[in-house]
Amino acid sequence: MDVLKSLIVWFIGLTFLVIFFPLTFIVWLIVLPFDRDRSVVHWMLIGQACVISHTVPIWKIKIEGRNKAIPGTTYVIISNHQSILDILLVKCLRYRFKWISKIENMKVPVLGWYLRMADYITVDRGDKESKEIMMLESYKVLQKGISLMIFPEGTRSPDCLIGFFRRGAFQLAISADKPVLPVLIDGTGGILPKHGFIFGGRHRIVIRVLDPVLPGSFGTNDADDLAVQFQNMMTSALSDLRNETGRK
Repeated sequence: MDVLKSLIVWFIGLTFLVIFFPLTFIVWLIVLPFDRDRSVVHWMLIGQACVISHTVPIWKIKIEGRNKAIPGTTYVIISNHQSILDILLVKCLRYRFKWISKIENMKVPVLGWYLRMADYITVDRGDKESKEIMMLESYKVLQKGISLMIFPEGTRSPDCLIGFFRRGAFQLAISADKPVLPVLIDGTGGILPKHGFIFGGRHRIVIRVLDPVLPGSFGTNDADDLAVQFQNMMTSALSDLRNETGRK
């Protein structure tokens, strides 16, 4: 049954891809000369993500706390990372942001093309110079009033728990004096785990936006210390969420 459901989901995804990608490419070409921030493509991708996410029949999505993000405020948005589906589902929050993505995603067909068209930021985690360029580009984006979206774990969790948080997102928040907006995602790892292609049974996905944390509340200028604080806070919040939903 999982194989059959997976075939249906991949078919739905490919069908939308055939419809959406040419349209996105054409619009990208048209607005390219004057849409410097690539906002048009970003909002198109958000609309497409919402359509796909609410069409697939094997999951039910619940979004909580979306309004905790104050319109007009620039955030460093962080989220735990259970599955490649998170990239799709986080867009359902309908926030304006630039992704910070590992450079390997640029090699993924379609995903990499979308990353380029939306002018999202990429980083080669094994290259010091690439990290420095990413930090500079990200700082400029924040100064322009555009939020950033980053998975501080850097990769998908193999066990759906929250792993080690890297310091980059928190260094940006400190340097740019911007609040951090934590987002919890739970349920995606049970549907499509890391390195998996077969979709699991029907699941309920919860996307919960936590309270933003203002720079004045950080209590430290040490990015490593701040990363640990947020990792511990989000680990506790994930445990609370699972107690509420009855998920282990």
